[in-house]
Order: sequence, then structure tokens, then C-alpha cells
Amino acid sequence: RPLRPGTGVYNEIKGTNEREALKVWEEETGQRAATAEEVKLFGRIPPIEKMDASLSSLSSCRVLSLSTNTISQIANLSGLNRLEILSLGRNSIKNLGGLDAVADTLQQLWISYNYI
Repeated sequence: RPLRPGTGVYNEIKGTNEREALKVWEEETGQRAATAEEVKLFGRIPPIEKMDASLSSLSSCRVLSLSTNTISQIANLSGLNRLEILSLGRNSIKNLGGLDAVADTLQQLWISYNYI
């Protein structure tokens, strides 16, 4: 079975937070998240459940990929002053609240396969 939000096995996996996912991403890529222009955290296992305050450390990020996780709310984008592309497809998001913080720079929002 495919591991997709809202289906079977994927929901049984205990999720992680953004801080831990960023730490693993740094180890995998050898990059520092704080200076990276592109951060890809899509399809994490365990899945990211929440966009926490650690996102504010991504001040150089232009492209942030968080699709295919179990995120239910858009939050904590205030430190992403250069963000142009935000990918949140295949999560559990129910509304577009929380995007005001990146309204001046965001050019593309990928949000398909959510509960909007």
C-alpha cells in the first residue's frame, strides 16, 4: 500500500516535528538549513505533523517542499523572508491561514490533495 496522508499505515506512524526533520535533512545533505536556498522535506518518514517555530531559521530559503506529510495547519513562516515557492501538497491542511507572513515574496503555492 502507498504511504499517503489520510490512508492506512501512514497514519499509524508516529510523526515528527520540523526541528527533528531539519536536523535529519542537514545530516543527509551536508548543508546547513539556515543558509540553504532550497529545503526539501517532502515524504518524510516519520511524517512531519506540524510546522513549528524552527522554520523561522530558514531565512535564506527560496523553495520549501513539505508535501506528503501529515501537516494540518500552515504556521510559523514569519522568518522566511525570501520564500518564493512553498509546496504543501498531500497533507491534511483545511484552510490557507498562515500565509500572510510570506505574502510579499511568495510566487507559487502548491497545495493540491488537501482538505481545502
